[in-house]
Amino acid sequence: MSAETVAVQRNVKPGPPAQKLTRIRGPFSLRCGAILIDYIVLVAILAFSTLVSRLLGGGARSAGSSSLTIGVFLTLLVAALDLGVLPGLTGLTIGKWATGLRIRQSNGMELGIGRAFLRHFVGYPLSALTLGLGFVIAAFNARGRGLHDLIAGTIVVREGSVIVENRHRR
Repeated sequence: MSAETVAVQRNVKPGPPAQKLTRIRGPFSLRCGAILIDYIVLVAILAFSTLVSRLLGGGARSAGSSSLTIGVFLTLLVAALDLGVLPGLTGLTIGKWATGLRIRQSNGMELGIGRAFLRHFVGYPLSALTLGLGFVIAAFNARGRGLHDLIAGTIVVREGSVIVENRHRR
């Protein structure tokens, strides 16, 4: 078994050859695409609210100012849902869903909301504070884990990429 796979804790069939299911780690390029999609969604909400605010008169009128405030609040709400609650319940963000990736605990178990918030709202800023090196180490780490993954004890795997590996019992 290569260092790029993570074992899932179940057997396929009982019988003479032992079979083990494994999941392939999510490639760095797909992970970059997933986070880009997540940020595009958030920026689109903010850009739309700014456009509405400017159409209503910007900061000169209370309607424009309040629409911008609503847009910022909506962006923060969607960020909390997309990066915290949704992956905590399903292991997916909008971007991970679009790219076919899933976030799991490093032992293969479901993520959980607390670990998702730790990964995205503590791990991401710390990875960014290292001038992005916290993200880049995922490209060179054997298990594809960035600093945010190491902090939260998570791994990103391809969705549905299951390989059956035959091993003979001794």
